[in-house]
Amino acid sequence: MDSHHSYSQVKGVSTGVSSLFIVSYVSSKTINKLIQVHDRIFCCIAGSLADAQAVTKMAKFQLSFHSIQMESPPLVKAAASIMRELCYNNKEELQAGFITAGWDRKKGPQIYVVSLGGMLLSQPYTIGGSGSTYIYGYVDAKFKPDMSLEEATQFSTNALALAMGRDNVSGGVVHLVVITEAEVKHVVVPGNKLPKFHDE
Repeated sequence: MDSHHSYSQVKGVSTGVSSLFIVSYVSSKTINKLIQVHDRIFCCIAGSLADAQAVTKMAKFQLSFHSIQMESPPLVKAAASIMRELCYNNKEELQAGFITAGWDRKKGPQIYVVSLGGMLLSQPYTIGGSGSTYIYGYVDAKFKPDMSLEEATQFSTNALALAMGRDNVSGGVVHLVVITEAEVKHVVVPGNKLPKFHDE
């Protein structure tokens, strides 16, 4: 389950993922599904890990090259557009979707969804992955456009904890990244430190 939202009060993006990954009978409750594709741009992945890793590796290469050509860091929209192009051009072979979030000097904090078929949407906040179906009501009720940094981090943590509590293929560790003009801050919340909303 992925959860992202941008907030305007502190001019940044909070993004997070739960960490359960299953292929056939192999599972990992510690895999980080947040992938850094440039200094202030991250992707959350859902679907096939191998497909997602291949796409993000190619995107990293293209963004690095783009940054050298432009002599400046890439825009978040450029990163999302590269992801979209890679997904669309390979839509018959790929089983991965992405949420691309980051901060750039032109537009500040931004979030883009790149679906399985390569559709690109800009959103003020978004959720994705198998656990997202359990928390649409929570996210719709609790999202506020002008959250503080602390509120945004708690909102993301709560959303992920709720999804992990209901979805048997979401879980383990929560990985959060807070991206602002000043810094990129990684936060890891172990499963036993997550808020509880019901008896499990």
